[in-house]
Amino acid sequence: MKLMKLGTAAGAILVALASLASAAELRGWNTHVPDYPVSVAMDKFGELVAQRTEGRVKPKTYHSAQLGEQDDAIEQMQFGGLDFAVFNLVPLNNLVPATQATTLPYAFKSIDHMHRVMDGNVGEVIGKHMEDVNMVALAWYDSGARSFYANKPLKSLADLKGLKIRVQNSDVNVAMVEALGGNATPIPFGEVFTSIQSGVVDGAENNWPSYESTGHFEVARHYLLDQHTIVPEVFAINKTTWDKLSGDDQKIVRQAAIESATLQRKLWAEREAKSEKIVRDAGNTIVELEDKSDFIAAMKPVYDKFATNAVVSDILKQIQAVK
Repeated sequence: MKLMKLGTAAGAILVALASLASAAELRGWNTHVPDYPVSVAMDKFGELVAQRTEGRVKPKTYHSAQLGEQDDAIEQMQFGGLDFAVFNLVPLNNLVPATQATTLPYAFKSIDHMHRVMDGNVGEVIGKHMEDVNMVALAWYDSGARSFYANKPLKSLADLKGLKIRVQNSDVNVAMVEALGGNATPIPFGEVFTSIQSGVVDGAENNWPSYESTGHFEVARHYLLDQHTIVPEVFAINKTTWDKLSGDDQKIVRQAAIESATLQRKLWAEREAKSEKIVRDAGNTIVELEDKSDFIAAMKPVYDKFATNAVVSDILKQIQAVK
């Protein structure tokens, strides 16, 4: 009897171990700190997937760029070193040219406009292009509107002249800053604080929460709200990983990503308001532009260079056609 019980127990353990071995444990990358809206939403994605697949698929997100900086993570995503991630579309511009349309200055009219565009046909078209680099787009996150900040006064276009501005590693962003008279300096996001502090750069450009949460507002106390870009972020999964999932699990994973995007957008709006209050309360100089016409006019060479590609031009027209 004891032998039978031992055999039954051993069998149960073997079944449990086999179940654990068969579970797909997915590694996710995220650049932000754990309490950031993107981070909270990605953790929620993991919870939903693990629950709905009854443990068959177990996503775990590693925050704070634990698995490398963004450029490294993008490369890892292509070759299977990572299973999923949320990337801003700017660093994907050179790899997936179709994304350039979404990152052109003043492409979107507002945050709500961007949501409508990316949740529709444009998002599907860009997603198809991403499959060419072994990524599947599941949902679209919000990263707010990016504006310039510096350790020197910023009140108008003239004040950007000659400033060394950190930009993401993108030809479009480099061209934009240069068209505005600045000196574009691509450096990793994690090095921006010390680079401003030490004078390697004079400033950078980003949204309210990134400006505040990184402490950049402490070393660059002048914020010019030109809102030059409203760039989506993509929740993507490695295509090889995606293809290994069953059809049912693919549906679960995609729906969980979409639900996480809804949560992220809500949390983002709340976090944006909180970050703005912190910065204003700190006494930083905030300039809200009423007239952006000179900034927009300065973008002509950028459009002439980057919106001539047939794919980019077509997507840009689709964006502009959405009301």
